[in-house]
Amino acid sequence: MKKLFTTLSNIWKIQDLRERILFTLLCLLVYRIGSFIVLPGVDANVLHNQKATQGLLGLLNMFAGGSFSRASIFALGVMPYISASIVVQLLGIAVPTFQKMQKEGESGRKKLNQITRYLTVIITVLQGAAYVRSQITPEAKMMAEPIFTISSMLILTAGTMFVMWLGEKITDKGIGNGISLIIMVGIIAQLPAGMIQEFASRMEGNGGLIPFIVELAALFFVVIFTILIVQGVRKIPVQYAKKIVGNKQYGGVRQYIPLKVNAAGVMPIIFAQAIMFIPATVGQFFPGAQGSTLLATLSNYTSWQYSLTFAILIILFTFFYTAITVNPVQMSDDMKKNGGFIPGVKPGKTTGDYIDSVISKITLPGSIFLAIIAILPSFASKLGVNSQFAHFYGGTSLLILVGVVLDTLQQIESHLLMRHYDGLMKTGRVRGRTPVAADAAGSGI
Repeated sequence: MKKLFTTLSNIWKIQDLRERILFTLLCLLVYRIGSFIVLPGVDANVLHNQKATQGLLGLLNMFAGGSFSRASIFALGVMPYISASIVVQLLGIAVPTFQKMQKEGESGRKKLNQITRYLTVIITVLQGAAYVRSQITPEAKMMAEPIFTISSMLILTAGTMFVMWLGEKITDKGIGNGISLIIMVGIIAQLPAGMIQEFASRMEGNGGLIPFIVELAALFFVVIFTILIVQGVRKIPVQYAKKIVGNKQYGGVRQYIPLKVNAAGVMPIIFAQAIMFIPATVGQFFPGAQGSTLLATLSNYTSWQYSLTFAILIILFTFFYTAITVNPVQMSDDMKKNGGFIPGVKPGKTTGDYIDSVISKITLPGSIFLAIIAILPSFASKLGVNSQFAHFYGGTSLLILVGVVLDTLQQIESHLLMRHYDGLMKTGRVRGRTPVAADAAGSGI
């Protein structure tokens, strides 16, 4: 406890770090206040009596911190921006023009960011129109059409762009990744309600206090397991040739290539979830197909058929996304240009093949562990945990929470160590995600 207070005191002593943390908290407070401001022309009391969102809409509501179900001005949150970022990232893999912009450095990054913003506006307008039509019932509308739809679309678009601007300001002048922090705050905001609901359910005769304590203990161990997966690294030793220039010696040191066990981040879960929502979407567009047993089974996330299919898709997408984001050939070429080599492995193609084999070996258990984390909420629901609280036992939300917290702590520790203070831990270092994993997870979260 003394170490904790000493660390907090050191953080407060550093003016730059103190200002960054306070600025981040202020921006997050503005976001949370905005999430409770209802769209003009909407009767909040009628919305409160509506049935809670389920399935994909429930996931979006969690990421938006409950704004989606409240018809807030921030109802769409940053999800349109996340969708636009994923599209631009995929275009950077498949389209040569975008690949060229990725290699142009800062100027290319600015062009891609601008394209992402324009695409965000387009996606927000389309999603805003669909949101007003499907989520706001006629009973909740207090304005005439089409004025209500047009005004709501404009306000939702402005709200999403404002949230995106807040995220960028947090990244520039605050601490941590702004967009990821906003998503994390939205997810955490749903945790107290889920815990209270689960506690009330247990105390009303559904097992009592002991099962609730067991659930909290199980949640703790699931979080620890998730941290191990996110932090898991396979280090490949790299030796650099010794060079003598004048009276100085360069190189001759041994470093490591950290290959993440889960290099794909949350992207496999996001892609797999998009596919698993297809049966439910088909059922909405074709009411006659809702009687199909297969369709009903694949639309129920607690069924074993859904969990098995979901897990297989995650494993396949993990291999796919790792293959397109981690390039062993490029790593081998860069290593050769800098005079580096792996002891016992010939430079060039042999090194690339060796790195590729190591990636393949660690990706298999990584994908299996990721699939286990993804389907844990369904097991929690089967064991009697309410659906709102069960979402925190795994899936995208838990991975985002763990990844964002680790990244933020790593940045705080960097500020402390840079000014010769002790870090957050007495032994070791708080390790954030590597650039590859951070890009993958950042695009999903």
